[in-house]
Amino acid sequence: MKVILLKDEKKLGKKGDIVNANDGYARNYILPQGIGVEATPKNLNDLKLQKANDEKIAKEQLDAAKALSDTLADKKVVLKMKAGEGGRAFGSVSTKEIAAAYKEQHNIELDKKKMVLTEAIKNFGTFEVPIKLHPKVTGTLRVQVTEE
Repeated sequence: MKVILLKDEKKLGKKGDIVNANDGYARNYILPQGIGVEATPKNLNDLKLQKANDEKIAKEQLDAAKALSDTLADKKVVLKMKAGEGGRAFGSVSTKEIAAAYKEQHNIELDKKKMVLTEAIKNFGTFEVPIKLHPKVTGTLRVQVTEE
């Protein structure tokens, strides 16, 4: 019996796959557990429409990430910190502070977990912080740290 999987199943395959299963296994386990549905022409058409919709949503998310990347490239965020010994910043700048300052200055919310700081920002100056906006898109945010 041909079955369309609704969930990932270790022994059979991933969600959306069309697999051949023994009739008894399909009737007694796959269908009652909600793991899959029988591959009727209607269900196959629904699967095709669902995949097309998923591709459309993925493309829209990619386009939105590219647009946000372009927006980030045009703007910078300014943070003010107290000066410590030797002209260095007192403390360091975290991704949480960068995200909060960017929201305050440009009214765009950024996820602090997606910012990739290789090392803490402890000096004054301008720094470029990469941000993973999408698996295929990485934006760059310019952060200027000035003395208070």
